[in-house]
Amino acid sequence: MATANLNANPRTERGTGVARKLRQSGQVPAIIYGHSREPQSLAIDTRELERLLDRVAAASTVIELSIDGRTARTLIREIQRHPVKRSILHVDFQELVAGEKVTVSIPLVFIGSSEGVRGGGILDQVMHELEIRVDPSNIPNHVDVDVTPLVIGHSIHVRELNIPAGVEVLDDPDATVCTVSAPRASETPVAGVAVVEAAAEPELIRKTKEGDEEGGEES
Repeated sequence: MATANLNANPRTERGTGVARKLRQSGQVPAIIYGHSREPQSLAIDTRELERLLDRVAAASTVIELSIDGRTARTLIREIQRHPVKRSILHVDFQELVAGEKVTVSIPLVFIGSSEGVRGGGILDQVMHELEIRVDPSNIPNHVDVDVTPLVIGHSIHVRELNIPAGVEVLDDPDATVCTVSAPRASETPVAGVAVVEAAAEPELIRKTKEGDEEGGEES
C-alpha cells in the first residue's frame, strides 16, 4: 500500500469568490468527507499538492492528511482542473474508516518479454488499470501482468491475473488485458509494377492534316 503525507488547513468561508482568492494566494480549495464525519472545507498549499501528485498515483495512494494536528487517512476522489491551463481548481478527499472497503483503480504493470513479440508480433495493451474493492490497509500499489509466455494470436484476460488475497476485482473476468497480434502485411508497392502500368498507357499522336502548317493552325 502506497502512502503519502499532506498538510491542510481548515477554512470556514465558502463560495466562488473565496475559492478564487485562495487560488490567487497560492492555495487550492478542498473538502474532506466521509460517512462518519461532517464535510469539512480545507485549503492546501498549491506547490505542495502539485509535488505530491507528481510522484504518486493519486487514485490508489492513501493520503495521510494533517489537519490542525490531527491525521486523517484519506483517498483523493476527485481533482478538478482548469480546462485550458490544467491548474488544480479543487480536490475532494474521502476519509477512510478501518474495516470499511473502498473501490479504487490501480495500475497494471506489464513485465517480461513476450515470446510472440520476439517472433515479430505486436503487443497491444488493451487495459491499463484495474478496478478493485479492498480494505484501505491492503490496497496494492499495482498488479503485474507477465506477458512472457504470450504467443501470436493469444491474449491475457482479467480472470488470469495474479490478484493478491483480499482483493475483489470489479472488472469483467472475460475482459482482455492484452493480446499479441501478427505483424501487419507490408503495403509498399512492388518495384516495377507502377512502371509497367505507366508504360501500358497508349501514346496519343496527332496526325497532321494535309494543308496544315506543322505546329500551328490555319489562319
